[in-house]
Amino acid sequence: MSQYIESEKVELKVKYTDTICKEIVAFLNADGGQIIIGVDDFGTVVGVDKIDETLKKISDVITMQIEPNPQEEIRTELKFDSGKTLIVLFISKGIRNIYCQKKYGFSSNGCIIRIGTTCKEMTAEQIRIRYEKNFYDEEYMIKKRASRADLSFRELKIYYSEKGFHVDDSSMEANFNLRNKYGEYNLLAELLADKNNIPFIFVKFSGVDKASISERNDYGYGCILSIYGKIKARLSAENICISDTTVRPRQDRYLFDYDAVNEAVLNALVHNDWTITEPQISVFSDRMEILSHGGLPHGMTIEDFYEGISHPRNSTLMRIFLNMGLTEHTGHGVPTIIKKYGKDVFEITDSYVKCKVPFDKKVLELSNKNVGLNVGLNVGLNKTEKAVLGLLIEDSNRIADVLATDIGVTKRTIERTLVSLQKKGKIERIGSKRDGKWIVIR
Repeated sequence: MSQYIESEKVELKVKYTDTICKEIVAFLNADGGQIIIGVDDFGTVVGVDKIDETLKKISDVITMQIEPNPQEEIRTELKFDSGKTLIVLFISKGIRNIYCQKKYGFSSNGCIIRIGTTCKEMTAEQIRIRYEKNFYDEEYMIKKRASRADLSFRELKIYYSEKGFHVDDSSMEANFNLRNKYGEYNLLAELLADKNNIPFIFVKFSGVDKASISERNDYGYGCILSIYGKIKARLSAENICISDTTVRPRQDRYLFDYDAVNEAVLNALVHNDWTITEPQISVFSDRMEILSHGGLPHGMTIEDFYEGISHPRNSTLMRIFLNMGLTEHTGHGVPTIIKKYGKDVFEITDSYVKCKVPFDKKVLELSNKNVGLNVGLNVGLNKTEKAVLGLLIEDSNRIADVLATDIGVTKRTIERTLVSLQKKGKIERIGSKRDGKWIVIR
């Protein structure tokens, strides 16, 4: 009798097929199990021929096709039997309450569960209940282990010092809850660290859909407070201003309402479920979209959301933003957006919240004709000031010598330019002259 028998915990596959994504999700949503590739339904060992190619396909499925990312729950091993090679996937029960195939999302097609020896679609009610449980634990950021252990927090200390807080190195990690109960750095620590593995993509498309990317920038891999500063600067740079100089005082008309978009970005950062993936900002020819993952926090209704009732998913992260004066508990963010654009700008599902901000049609029309055009961040700046500002948006750690080399001017010119930009309220210094950095502001 063959040692390989298909069961509730074992799936046999004669070869790799695309259905493996569904089978992995099914085990994650159940009690775990094994997928053995290279054994037929009768338990006969046939082996796997293209080992490396198959392993790469499996890796791509695990990292790219399943949400949330299940890498920590899956281990892949090679096994040798009867002179042939088998691939065995050991899948633990998922640490999250629900997983799905990304291409189908959190729908019945996407959420599969192992029952007996078959994979069954979950009902809409099962998905809803599990999904709500997924986000009930507001301290998940403290419990979840960071993806790297070599974290430092120099920028965080600078931010707090600039706000008048005393940060004691010996107690900092405990005060900020940067380690889990096992003593490992947690997800909150990773978000606040100087360097991390978390991207933050700002992408522009050339039309009204995602058919053609015109520009892609990644402002991530660093302290979330610095990332927010970079995003604010980029939003200011994107906010085209049409000035009517025929009247006094001059009348300015902007591509979008900066305050409303800023609130949408803050909400995305503070309320996003970071265990799924990072928030996303997409700019199209007629609008901007700010998307955060996880739907509404547990216990919040759509009516609560529209009324601005404060119910942060990430209370620990919210406290950091509160201390920095970047947000507040009054919940005025969503009402600010609704007052300007109405409720229709929000698209709310169980798995995400998307804010779609339309661009001012008149500004688009005139900017395409290049009539009376000014760009918000660059208004009133000379050529060198614009160049320095652009480089600081890309990398705020650039020093005067590097800026001078990149632009092709003297260091003295850069120093004068930095002073000028500071007086004009375009940049501010965080930290000392030796250890600090320049931050671009609105």
